Amino acid sequence: MLDAHGHVGTWPDFLIPDPTAEGLVATMDRVGVTAMGISHLLAVGPDAERGNRLAMETAARFPGRFGVWQVHNPHHRTPLVTDGVWGVKLHPDVHQCPLDDPRYEPVWRLGLPVLAHGQTGSPWSDPALFAAVAARHPDVPLLMGHAGLWPYGFDRAARLADGHPNLHLEVCGSRITGRWIARLAAAIGAERVLFGSDACFLDLRTGYGRVALAPLAEPERALIRGGNLARLLGPRLLAPRLAAPAPDRSPHPRRDLP
Repeated sequence: MLDAHGHVGTWPDFLIPDPTAEGLVATMDRVGVTAMGISHLLAVGPDAERGNRLAMETAARFPGRFGVWQVHNPHHRTPLVTDGVWGVKLHPDVHQCPLDDPRYEPVWRLGLPVLAHGQTGSPWSDPALFAAVAARHPDVPLLMGHAGLWPYGFDRAARLADGHPNLHLEVCGSRITGRWIARLAAAIGAERVLFGSDACFLDLRTGYGRVALAPLAEPERALIRGGNLARLLGPRLLAPRLAAPAPDRSPHPRRDLP
């Protein structure tokens, strides 16, 4: 099983009982998650460049268990790489920059898979913005994080995604249910729905249970649990890890805090 959406690190206004990679790996082993795509919460927050380095260090410490979604902050011209990562993570709401803003153009030019926070009704990440970007960049695999987040928007997210083969719904979130996952798969096809947990924000075991118990045919469940993500990532999923980056030697004490 592959988890498309995970994190390490802490967040200032959200209780995360165990923000460590060690804790994530222990839970992954318990429920059978082979690999998880992570972004560091420091990168989502105030320091994308340093947070990306920490994510790469984490992946190097646990070979094969973590793929890195490198975070791009559109206000800071974050350096991006093409090797040794799964793709790019965007959080338009934290950065208050709409998904279709020209400041994201460096991301689309890379052609890497992109996982972006999606939130129905948000001026920054409404599903309509995903549809617009998917139409503009049809060769970029685009994952709508949380499938729009709010239950009143799930159906609309599926309708907007339906006409864009490169746009996929990733289903992590505290509002999603197994029945909703099955409804989304019926609406746009199971091959366009991906499992994600949002661990360590949310409990990986709960996210796993939703997919494991969803009213799906077993071939559909297999696609959602990892087959789709493996297809989208291709060789990136199993690519050799880059050498671990040099340790962070900034003059301030090292903290994994945003």
